[in-house]
Amino acid sequence: MDIESVRRSAFAMPFTNPAYPRGPYRFVDREYLIITYRTDPDALRAVVPEPLELREPLVKFEFIRMPDSTGFGDYTESGQVIPVVHNGKPGGYVHAMYLDDEAPIAGGRELWGFPKKLAQPTLCVEKDVLVGTLRYESALCATGTMGYKHRAMDAGPVETSMAEANYLLKVLPHVDGTPRICELVEYYLDDVTLKGAWTGPAALALHAHAIANVAALPVREVVSAVHLKADLTLGLGRVIFDYLEG
Repeated sequence: MDIESVRRSAFAMPFTNPAYPRGPYRFVDREYLIITYRTDPDALRAVVPEPLELREPLVKFEFIRMPDSTGFGDYTESGQVIPVVHNGKPGGYVHAMYLDDEAPIAGGRELWGFPKKLAQPTLCVEKDVLVGTLRYESALCATGTMGYKHRAMDAGPVETSMAEANYLLKVLPHVDGTPRICELVEYYLDDVTLKGAWTGPAALALHAHAIANVAALPVREVVSAVHLKADLTLGLGRVIFDYLEG
């Protein structure tokens, strides 16, 4: 293969058989359990990179079922999103994500810079309770529960929240181990169709783990919980700050 052919065809690894296709990436019947909790403000300051600023000492712990996504298939995800502000604009900084499918791990890390690791999250209904769990192999790292569809929510505030900016710290090393890319990335969820939103009583328990260290942002108080179903497109990102250029 000549040099120009490589330039035209290369977009992901492995070069001749990429782990994921080109986007856009559409998600149908995406289902969320999001439990917002109050945490230690010092612990938050230690992990949120400038120029992002904290809004409140809050964390959103998310369990997400994705049964139908173009290119990535059927998988489940869990992680922590921190409410932040950038240049006066509210958004969410994606701090950690754990999922059970190689294609979205590879695509998420390489394209956007999602902080994804392989683990075993679940989200399901057990009788009258919506239950989310995160396991790293045999170790239980998180359990979230919410009363199933106790009260319907007004769509307006939910849609406003889903329209906010999202931020990622994308880090890719050079072949000598030094940083080749270290950037703050902004992205949005596009073409969102909200199919339902509910709330109810909720609880969240996090457990210390050496590799899936979600408990490093400890639960002080559960503030709210929401159960969502939506169709959406995961928009590609743009670089808003380059840490290597200053």
